[in-house]
Amino acid sequence: MGRVIMQYIGVGWRALATVIDTGLLAIVAYVIAWLGGTTTEAGFELRGGPFFLMTLIMLAYYITLEGLFGSTVGKMILGLRVVKLDGSAISWRASVVRNLLRFVDGIVFYLVGAILIWTSPQRQRLGDRLAETVIIR
Repeated sequence: MGRVIMQYIGVGWRALATVIDTGLLAIVAYVIAWLGGTTTEAGFELRGGPFFLMTLIMLAYYITLEGLFGSTVGKMILGLRVVKLDGSAISWRASVVRNLLRFVDGIVFYLVGAILIWTSPQRQRLGDRLAETVIIR
């Protein structure tokens, strides 16, 4: 039996998946703002408790979907998934680690993550490196 070759995914496809996920999360954020009465004609604002709630929802979204299915909605639409380095299913621990580090990777519109992906043979951002995961098609 031959070894399976994984196609590692770079910045472009990952960014598109993130845009899709961010769009879905923005809808949730708007609902929270609407319920809190902080919407305006120009948009909405989340501060204090609502901001904290939205941060928890965002983390739960990424951790739960990747922990259960190996993909967020954005990744599913694009046919991408997160796996361990050996190609096996991602663990809950790995999902938590890679997504908590999303805050570091996301600095300056994910520039930190992009630089790490561009310099990694396996296209890993910091969260992937520490969680020992990769994104594949």
